[in-house]
Amino acid sequence: MCAVARPCMVSATPAHTPGRAATPCREKPIIIGHSFGGTLTQLLLDRGHGAAGVVIDSAPPEGIRVTPPSQIRSLFPILNNPAKRHQAAGFTPAQFHYAFANTLSEEDSLAAYDRYAIPAPGSWVWSYGLIANFKPGKQETWVNFHNEQRAPLLFIAGGADHIMPPSVNKSNAHHYKAPGTITDYHEFPGRSHWTCAEPGWEQVADHALDWALRHAR
Repeated sequence: MCAVARPCMVSATPAHTPGRAATPCREKPIIIGHSFGGTLTQLLLDRGHGAAGVVIDSAPPEGIRVTPPSQIRSLFPILNNPAKRHQAAGFTPAQFHYAFANTLSEEDSLAAYDRYAIPAPGSWVWSYGLIANFKPGKQETWVNFHNEQRAPLLFIAGGADHIMPPSVNKSNAHHYKAPGTITDYHEFPGRSHWTCAEPGWEQVADHALDWALRHAR
């Protein structure tokens, strides 16, 4: 097993991750990422890293323009003030329940919020979200959807995900057009963005690992 020692900025992640492994990888690893980790997984695969990749409820790279109403509502607490681009931005318990844990009860969502929720840099939403599509040139989250050397990639979506709805993941998957590459999509009905921690997460994990092991190259 290999592990990344510490995180990098988005622009540096694909270049520096292989050299920052706590234990050097003798062969290409399977890369699995959730939410913005899904974006980073796509960037790493596009740069030639990984034997296979699985993205779960992935945030989209540059070029995905599908923006459902639930996504706008989920991200509005960060997008409602341009000053938050330079601040740590967080969610209230009610906002967290809607955006992340909408399949949980209010009580269970609050327990998750109290244990895990912390403010994060608002710049990640402002710089790497839909707004990246309106900036000239290639942005940090650009990937080559026609890369014929890219390793197999699976998209896993949650049917009840508000912040990264299935339509976003479907659009992202359908953008990959390179001949000879494998891009699959699987949707788990009734699962939220909290899918990796909500009840039944084992089924998601098993599906991701089974697919990756069968398709790794």
